Amino acid sequence: MASISSSPRTVEEIFKDYSARRNAIVRALTHDVEDFYSQCDPEKDNLCLHGNPNESWEVTLPAEEVPPELPEPALGINFARDGMNRKDWLSLVAVHSDCWLLSVAFYFGARLNRNESCPFRLKYLLLLHQYLSVHAHKCHHTLHRKRLFSLMNDLPTVFEIVTGRKPVKDKPTIDSGSKSRNSSKRSNDGQIRSNPKIHDESNGEDEDEHSETLCGSCGGNYSADEFWIGCDICERWYHGKCVKITPAKAESIKQYKCPSCSTKRSKQ
Repeated sequence: MASISSSPRTVEEIFKDYSARRNAIVRALTHDVEDFYSQCDPEKDNLCLHGNPNESWEVTLPAEEVPPELPEPALGINFARDGMNRKDWLSLVAVHSDCWLLSVAFYFGARLNRNESCPFRLKYLLLLHQYLSVHAHKCHHTLHRKRLFSLMNDLPTVFEIVTGRKPVKDKPTIDSGSKSRNSSKRSNDGQIRSNPKIHDESNGEDEDEHSETLCGSCGGNYSADEFWIGCDICERWYHGKCVKITPAKAESIKQYKCPSCSTKRSKQ
């Protein structure tokens, strides 16, 4: 495994490390899948898949030092290769890789605000945003970690990409400001719904597509500079100011119903 030259210390640095390792693993399980598959020989010793900060990947033996420099990825992924359906095996590796990516990010995240220690709440990726929204008030110093997890939560998991549940092109960028202007909220089916704007540095197609998104209240076009919120019932999008919802208030709403849907429900 490639050694760490310097540990990331800020939210942006940890997210950059997480994204690079994630991109490496995604490439191993998709674009380079034939090479990855051939390297996972069941006749070899315990092998594991590493994603490195330089976006390279490698199938290696576990680290010799105990405890290891970083949390270890799942060991022995090669043993089950020939005993499972290929697609199922890749999905299994993807799930374990997601867990490893999170554990590495949590390892680095534990050092955020070292002089302002706070208990580290562990939850799986799909629960991070909702969980932290509920518990953030218990400790002011979780705000940095909350922002880190929000950035991570905007990316599809490796499992979602490998199984085709999310497009590989989803690649949000870091907002360098003190707070993100975009919002995300969890609908009652457990999925994360984000603002219609998705940042993609590779092309401008998303910008043209989402410029057609109109506010269900005033009819105004979408703007990345404004806070928007989506209705979980009718799935229309609204300016936060048009429906009197602020980003802070949206954090505490489990299921948002727009004024129109709220009126319809009350009449039934």
